[in-house]
Amino acid sequence: MKLGLVTYNIAKDWDLPTLIRKCTELKIEGVELRTTHAHGVEPSLSAGQRTEVRSRFADSPVTLWGLGSTCEFHSADPAELKRQIEICRDFVLLAQDVGAVGVKVRPNGLQVDQGVPEEQTLEQIGVSLRECGVLAAEHGVEIWVEVHGHETCHPPRMRTIMDHCGHPQVGICWNSNDQDMKDGTVQPYFDLLKDFIRSCHITELARDVYPWRELFGLLKGIGYDRFTLAEIADTSDPDRLMRYYRALWLEFTR
Repeated sequence: MKLGLVTYNIAKDWDLPTLIRKCTELKIEGVELRTTHAHGVEPSLSAGQRTEVRSRFADSPVTLWGLGSTCEFHSADPAELKRQIEICRDFVLLAQDVGAVGVKVRPNGLQVDQGVPEEQTLEQIGVSLRECGVLAAEHGVEIWVEVHGHETCHPPRMRTIMDHCGHPQVGICWNSNDQDMKDGTVQPYFDLLKDFIRSCHITELARDVYPWRELFGLLKGIGYDRFTLAEIADTSDPDRLMRYYRALWLEFTR
């Protein structure tokens, strides 16, 4: 496994040269670039700007692992659903151009309060993801569905979404939520989703409520050799924090 960084919060104010420089110095091997943040890697980039982003990463030891979109496919409004799929398409094309491996998307809720049955929304999300997966396959990019949303992060619901999707280019981004645990262990829900895991967000490793050592052991057990990406709060001294974070990560993963 490799240690990476999600630019949500802790790196949100770093421009691209700063981000690559800091990750290199701190031995952070890869990044997921969150949309709207200071590095500015967005679908609005021109062809020349996309080439520049690709070259910056190619000339560094840092992997551009993914693009962190906020695309979500639960809306009961057909026009909004279509718009979200089009945004995902834009991120897929961007990922291809800048050399990112995947695009992160998310479910973000159900529509039961609008009279839509839960199963219908979960199916809609899965079918929409399949459409995105077809497009992603054409462009050599993966789609990672974050285990996200107050209701939709429940692993059995995520499994239902993935069963409806059924496209090999679409996988899961494990998100290290408290809802992953059942009787103090993550194994039952991990086993439910393990065949789909393609990326992984990790949070505060010093927070011992979550069984980090167990999670890393389970990831090793399925041969996971991809990124675990730190998604942590901002701080006035990010360099110092990330050095300690990496030391703890090495301890938990060795």
